[in-house]
Amino acid sequence: MEGLHQHPSTLRSLLYAALVVFGWLVAHIYSVFFHTLSAPLWQTLGLIALQCWLYAGMFIVAHDTMHGSLVPNNPKANALIGKVIMFVYAGFDWSYMRKAHHAHHDNPGTALDPDFNAQNPTSFWPWYYKFFTQYFGLRQVLILIGFTLSYIFIFGAAYINTIIMWAVPAILSSVQLFYFGTYLTHRHGAAFPDEHNARTNAFPRWLSLLTCFHFGYHHEHHLYPYEPWWRLPARKFSKTS
Repeated sequence: MEGLHQHPSTLRSLLYAALVVFGWLVAHIYSVFFHTLSAPLWQTLGLIALQCWLYAGMFIVAHDTMHGSLVPNNPKANALIGKVIMFVYAGFDWSYMRKAHHAHHDNPGTALDPDFNAQNPTSFWPWYYKFFTQYFGLRQVLILIGFTLSYIFIFGAAYINTIIMWAVPAILSSVQLFYFGTYLTHRHGAAFPDEHNARTNAFPRWLSLLTCFHFGYHHEHHLYPYEPWWRLPARKFSKTS
């Protein structure tokens, strides 16, 4: 596969990953432990939106580790980073997620694709429900309950803040990731360009970054799965220039 031997600068990938993770950590800590819900509504909504976007970025960074493209020359470090981010994101098991994601690449848009809903290939909510329950189960519930109890009883977070300033943006980020990175790009309707059964969202670079960290340039991702997220615009626009 062409993208396999064309790794970009590992330092640049790590820098972007660090900015996303650190940005999320700062926004998360402030939102849960220091923000007051009596503040103007625009501040609360802005923090929720910021966290939602950074949560999506965290997942996309971890997604790159599933393809080995974050630290391509150090598989152990690559996997460790992915495991930590997936656990922090929602208690996910990185190895399980990685196996499922590669099954998606092997069988995109078919009944064998764990991210696809063959019974509802155009219906958003039934497909999202299948997508959500595919990865979010009892293990994740128990881990997040543990996180919540620790936040409240050990670190002193207000219960309402843990719901509105943590749970809400986390859930919304899953909708964001699904809508822009899976639903729009794999739903049936218009013809697909090839056997990858994937299309690319017709967004300019700035909007692609805001919606899903360029994961909406999804046909390019399937063509070059070992390219990190920040290289996907170069792949897309090199074909149209």
